[in-house]
Order: sequence, then structure tokens, then C-alpha cells
Amino acid sequence: MSIVTDAPKLAPRPAGGVGQSVRDSLVVAKRNLIRMTRIPEMILFGIIQPVMFVVLFTYVFGGSIAIPGAGVSASAYKEFLMAGIFAQTVTFATAGAGAGIADDMAKGLIDRFRSLPMARGAVLTGRTLADLVQTAVTLAVLAVVALLVGWRTHTNIGEVLGGFGLLLLLGYAFTWIGALIGLSVRTPEAATSGGLIWLFPLTFISNAFVPVNGMPKFLQYVAEWNPFSATVAAARELFGNTIDGVPQSVTGAWPMEHPVWASLIWSVLIIVVFRTLAVRKYRKAAV
Repeated sequence: MSIVTDAPKLAPRPAGGVGQSVRDSLVVAKRNLIRMTRIPEMILFGIIQPVMFVVLFTYVFGGSIAIPGAGVSASAYKEFLMAGIFAQTVTFATAGAGAGIADDMAKGLIDRFRSLPMARGAVLTGRTLADLVQTAVTLAVLAVVALLVGWRTHTNIGEVLGGFGLLLLLGYAFTWIGALIGLSVRTPEAATSGGLIWLFPLTFISNAFVPVNGMPKFLQYVAEWNPFSATVAAARELFGNTIDGVPQSVTGAWPMEHPVWASLIWSVLIIVVFRTLAVRKYRKAAV
């Protein structure tokens, strides 16, 4: 009588290769997009908040904030403002990404994915890609609202699309920060709070809503080296919303002098760093 010494494995090993990782990521992204369409209020509420910001900032603050080179002008403030509102909208997707991953963790859905022969990073990549699609839809609606309240671009279609591309790249980068937060907390509520608490100082200590020259000197340096500010400045440049004769930087900061390159570098750096940390956290949680 023989004894079987090799016990069968309960779960198959994840398949390797870039192609397999891409396919798995797209499958997970499709699953999340289908889920979003079945819960339309997720998209609706995500659109309402930035629309409210556009209307409130345009009509409440538009006639009282002085823009260097243009003075107190509601029309000038609209063009100054919109790139900041667009950037704030894409970065606030961080909270949704974190809450979604924390919710999947709490419900045990991530454990089910772990039992499948799929690439480890595909769960997070698929989730962030789905969030990117939702952000793109929100940004498109917001652009229409901005046009309705008087915002205009003054460059060609290629540069305008490039500006929106940089905004979406920043939003995608920030969803990886949200993914790391979602994997690091125990509840979706904590992920939402953790995803927003640091975003408010990041977005308001910037060039998004008011000119940097009115800030204290030390905050001017913080604002002009802020990755968020680089993308806002790049979007303004590509949209043609800059004001002639006004210096791009009050401190001589390199990101403000070369905002398009700075935005690309910051976004790619954030993706590389936080994707690495998030996938590592996911693998540790899988043990």
C-alpha cells in the first residue's frame, strides 16, 4: 500500500507575464465599471460636487479676487479658476478609490480574487483604471458646465486635449495614493476621511483658486513646488488661460517655469512610488 505525499494545492498560482497582467487588469476594470453603472448615484454625486464648486467660486468669489495683470475681473477669474477646479476634481477621486478598495477588503471580495490564477497587481490596476474612466466622465461634464458659465480656451484642439490629458494623468496618479490608503485602513469610512484630510491643504495651498503672490513668502515656495500647482499651471498654459506680462513664478521655482514637464514628472513619479507601495501592501495583506 502506497502513501501519497504530494498534497494538491488549494489555489492555482498566479499566471505571470505582462500580457496576463494587462488582461487581468482589464477584466477587473470591466467589473468595476459595470458596478458603477448599476449604482448611478456614485457617478451623479461625483458630478454634483465639482459643478457646485464651479458655480459658487464663479459667482461668489469671481468679482472680488484680484488677478495680477487683470485686476478684479469676473471674466479673468473664470479663466484663472477653471484649471484649478478641474485639477481639484480629478484629485478628489482619491477618496473614492480608497473607499472602494477598503469596501472590497471588508466584504472579502479581495480574498476571492486571491484564489484565482491572476496577476497580483491586477486587482489594484483594474480598480484605478475604472476610477480613471469615471473621472474622465466627470471632467467632461464639468468642462461643459464651465463653458456655460463663460470659460473659454484660446489654443488649438491638440493643446486643449493635452491639458485635459495632464489633468487625467494627475488624477490617475492620485488614485494610487487612494489605493494605498484603502489597503491601510479597516473601513471605507476611514478610507474616505484619510483620502480627504490631506487633500484640502494640498489643493488650497496652491495656485488653483487664488494667486500665489498674496501668500506669505514661505507658503509661496510650498505652493509653487506643489505637484498640484504644476498641473494647474500646465493646464492654464495649454488652455491659453494665462495672462500676458505676468510672471509664471514669484519665487523662480522650476515647476512654475516649466509646468508641462513638471506636471508629467510629478505624476509619473507619484504613480511609480505609490503603485509600488500599494502592490507591496496588497501582497503582504495576501499572506
